[in-house]
Amino acid sequence: MKLNRRQMPDIATLQAFECAARHGGFTQAARELNLTQSAVSRQIKELEARLGLTLFERVRQRVVLSEQGHALLPEVRNLLNRTEAMVLKAMASRAGQQSLSIATLPTFASRWLTPRLPGFLEGHPGTTLELASRSEPFDFDEENFDLAIHYGQPVWAKAVCHYLCREVILPVACPALKENMAGLGPADLADGPLLHLSARPKLWAEWFDEQGLDTTGAFSGHRFGQFSMQIEAAIAGLGAALLPRYLIEQELADGRLAILFERPLTTENSYYVVVPEGKRENPLAEAFRLWISSQVTE
Repeated sequence: MKLNRRQMPDIATLQAFECAARHGGFTQAARELNLTQSAVSRQIKELEARLGLTLFERVRQRVVLSEQGHALLPEVRNLLNRTEAMVLKAMASRAGQQSLSIATLPTFASRWLTPRLPGFLEGHPGTTLELASRSEPFDFDEENFDLAIHYGQPVWAKAVCHYLCREVILPVACPALKENMAGLGPADLADGPLLHLSARPKLWAEWFDEQGLDTTGAFSGHRFGQFSMQIEAAIAGLGAALLPRYLIEQELADGRLAILFERPLTTENSYYVVVPEGKRENPLAEAFRLWISSQVTE
C-alpha cells in the first residue's frame, strides 16, 4: 500500500518528536526549536493522530516516551540523519563540488589512507571527502555511503566487494625490547609481555602455531581495543605486538618500532573496497576504487 502524501508527517513534525524525546519534555524542545511549547505539543498530537500511536505519556506532570515512542525514535533519528546528510551533500554540490562519502576502518584511515588522500584530491580537484569510522558491515540502505573499506571475507549484503590487499602481520617492539632479546628466538616471546588486539585474541596463538611452537603462553598480556592503541603501547615499551606492516610503515622507518623476527604471518582475511549495488555507476566512487588499488603494493 502506498500512502497519500497528506498522510506523511513533515520533517518539522519529526524534528519536534525527536527533540522532545531527547529532552524528555516539550519546554526544552520548544527552546531548541525556537517555538512555543504549545506549538511543539500540537505537532506531537498531530503526529500521534497520523500514526494512530501514543508517543508520550503524562507521568506526574511531565511527559515521558511511551513504549511505542521508544520503538519509533531510532527510525526517526535515522531518517533525520539521512535527510541532513542529503542536504549537506546537495549544498556541497551546489557550490560546484563533487562529494564522496567513505566508511572506513579507523586505524586504516588514520595511518594508511589519510596520508595518501592528497594524491587522490590532486587528480580530482573540487572533490569533498567525508570519512566515517565503521568497523563492521552495515546496511547501505540505512547509511548513505558511496563506498566502504572492509576487512574480512568478501561478503556484504547488497554490495560488491573488490579485493584490495591481503594482511601480513609481523612481531614488533620498541628498539630497547629488541635489544633485550638479543640472542633469543621466537619461542622466547611466550615469556611476554605480549600485546593483544581485543577483537582478535587468537592472533599470537596463530603466529606461534605457524612457527611450529607451543601456544600455551600465547594468550597472556595486555589487551587493546584498536590497532592504534596497540601501536602506541608497543612504542612505549609495554611489550611485543603483532601488527600489520602497512600500519607501522612510518614507525619502522623512523626507528620507533623494530621487527623482532622476520617471520610474517598472512591472515585468512583480506581488505576490500565495498561498493553498494545502487552506486556501482558512480564515476567518482569508481575513480577512488581504482586509485586506492594503485596505492597498494603486495
